[in-house]
Amino acid sequence: MKISDIITQTIIQLLDESEDGRAEIQRNELAENMGCVPSQINYVLSSRFTPERGYQIESYRGGGGYIRITRVRMDKPTAMMHIVNSIGETMDATTARIVLDNCLNASLLSDSAATLICAALSNYVMAVVPPGERDRLRAAILKQMLLSQING
Repeated sequence: MKISDIITQTIIQLLDESEDGRAEIQRNELAENMGCVPSQINYVLSSRFTPERGYQIESYRGGGGYIRITRVRMDKPTAMMHIVNSIGETMDATTARIVLDNCLNASLLSDSAATLICAALSNYVMAVVPPGERDRLRAAILKQMLLSQING
């Protein structure tokens, strides 16, 4: 089993054991307990505990700093709006694919919708747009296509 999977299981166990669906961790302490570097904890949090998977992450810095992970139960429209609102002004093709994969894994999109959106956002399609505008257009299209799936 990969270290990322072990970290994920540990965090999920902490969430399952809490009464309010929240877990607070200290990144360095968890990394030391897991025998990994702190950046591995960041990777797991940013890739597996995402809004589209039903999690909210809050980071508190300072001497007693910690990271709070909250399991959020959202209906499809709320989850999609949260994702749309989290998309910035620009997005590269790899990041768009990750967002779509996460939506697919969270059952927010059908396979066919994810495939269609991915095709529309591909570098092949964006090649007809000036390089400086591709990522802006990609982000705008992704937002609109996700919004179109809210009631679909």
